[in-house]
Amino acid sequence: MKTSLDPAPQADEASSGRGGRLRQQVVAKKKEEYQDYAEQMKAVAQEYLPPDKDLIQSANAKGNVSFAPGAGEPGEVNILIRDYAKAGDSMSIVFDKAQKQLVSVNIATYLSQPSDAMKLAVTFARIPGGSSHAESTTIDGISKQLTVVTQNSSYTKRD
Repeated sequence: MKTSLDPAPQADEASSGRGGRLRQQVVAKKKEEYQDYAEQMKAVAQEYLPPDKDLIQSANAKGNVSFAPGAGEPGEVNILIRDYAKAGDSMSIVFDKAQKQLVSVNIATYLSQPSDAMKLAVTFARIPGGSSHAESTTIDGISKQLTVVTQNSSYTKRD
């Protein structure tokens, strides 16, 4: 089930006396601009998720993969991958060795130019008695200050 977090539609601004055609055109243009920007962010996110084993192996062959203890629970390991899909990007994968599952994936990258930064964070949760799933996904478009958050919950294991 999806729940929209968008505000409820408001009354027509032209009838309230505070808008006009010019204002409506500006609003429509900005809305279209942000929709295009969101589509670009989505396309970049799809380059990174799910992680591609060939890109990870390529980064490892170049010496761009490092391991460190995770900052969270004991037994977590942080896998840091630099220059994963684009020059200057980074991907941090936190893995729980005891549970043998992903904890989180954090990506710092950009759209077409490094000045157009984007961050992507995914946290995982475990279904009781089952596998894990992406519990929340946050995409931050830095240059346009656009944040898209997706929450997934109430999963149950089917028999």
